[in-house]
Amino acid sequence: MLLDLLMLVTRFTKSCLVFSLVAACLGGRSYSAGIPSDWNEWRGATGNGSSLDAKPPTTWSESKNIAWKVALPGKGHATPIISNGRVYISSAIPVGPKKSPIFNPAPGAHDNFPVDQEHRFVVAAIDVASGKTIWETEVARTLPHEGGHYTASLASHSPLTDGTLVFAYFGSRGLHALDLSGNLVWKQEFGHMETRHAHGEGSSPALKEGILVVNWDHEKQSFIAAYDARSGRELWRSNRNEMTSWSTPLIVSHQGSHQVIVSATERVRSYELRTGQLIWECSGLARNVVASPVHHEGVVIVGNSYDKQAMMAIRLEGAKGDISGSANVLWSSTRMTPYVPSPLMYKGVLYFLRHNQAVLSCLNPMTGETLRGPFRLGGLREIFASPVAADDRVYIVGKGGATLVFSHEAEPRVLALNKLEDRFSASPALVGDALFLRGESFLYCIKEE
Repeated sequence: MLLDLLMLVTRFTKSCLVFSLVAACLGGRSYSAGIPSDWNEWRGATGNGSSLDAKPPTTWSESKNIAWKVALPGKGHATPIISNGRVYISSAIPVGPKKSPIFNPAPGAHDNFPVDQEHRFVVAAIDVASGKTIWETEVARTLPHEGGHYTASLASHSPLTDGTLVFAYFGSRGLHALDLSGNLVWKQEFGHMETRHAHGEGSSPALKEGILVVNWDHEKQSFIAAYDARSGRELWRSNRNEMTSWSTPLIVSHQGSHQVIVSATERVRSYELRTGQLIWECSGLARNVVASPVHHEGVVIVGNSYDKQAMMAIRLEGAKGDISGSANVLWSSTRMTPYVPSPLMYKGVLYFLRHNQAVLSCLNPMTGETLRGPFRLGGLREIFASPVAADDRVYIVGKGGATLVFSHEAEPRVLALNKLEDRFSASPALVGDALFLRGESFLYCIKEE
């Protein structure tokens, strides 16, 4: 039964709003140290939305704990990435005269924004200490062939970096490798993606051991491909029998090799990173897969919610061929599953949101057992950003500008509900003592004053 999370205590002070929870999530196991502190891809170095050493603030507002706030040109829902004292962001900036609006006539198209201008697709490097732009590079300029759902953007693919090159992916506008001075090193182009309902693009690349992986699921011939990060040379490509998906591949190390796991409509599939060989596949999800997988101790969790709700935990040990309905599927669920926001795995606890709503579930990832909840998150409504965690705190950012912070412990407490004057769809990034929030209008660096 759904438990509404009631606020037992509401106390206003000059600096913050304090809440208590009725229900809460249990803590879990600790991870070992040694994970790099940079947030080098959209779900961070762990791939699960967590940082093992960041200590970001708990409370903030437009007048408190804002180290800097800079206006952003154009729009983008891509998560900022942080590496070696720089923030890298990608944006789509409309330029030139307005034209007659173009509405993509894709079957079932609805609730979409039209394209009526050319766009500059840019990557920018921003100094973490000052918020000043170090460089900005335009990698493409074109009139997009389709817009997207009104909640989307033309720059929703998050960049990533290996510390030497920055990789900026804009889907139909190509994959671009830039050096740390903003110079183009190489690029790959893939043609036009034709997305389901013309709702736009959003999958980000994945990177491991010098290999970049791009998943290209759309309404025509879908494929997955790998590229050498230094040269851009294609290493392998495999066609996929898939409709459009928006999830980002997850690369997991298992028994001395790396698997590329892609969550999609027809099948969740695992590929060998270096060869592209299919290792295993499993059916069971719904259409319109957006949420990306997470992992814990040899178990991968996938889920989505569209025409039906679905979530599965897949044990990698012994997974070969078609494992649908086999013992490798440790558990499955058809309730409260995520749609756009990806799950969070933190210290052995699986957190995820119901659809795009402020209803949080907390499970044991190995058994599917409900630890606490589901419960409603007071102060939040629509949520498109994925939850993140660090320093035994969980951060959930609502589209309307509020971020709920609660503790990760046996009896958690809501620590703050922080409000900013912007709208947020990009997932946060946590590095050192700072939290980075990319809004529709501004990029915020939030630190204790």
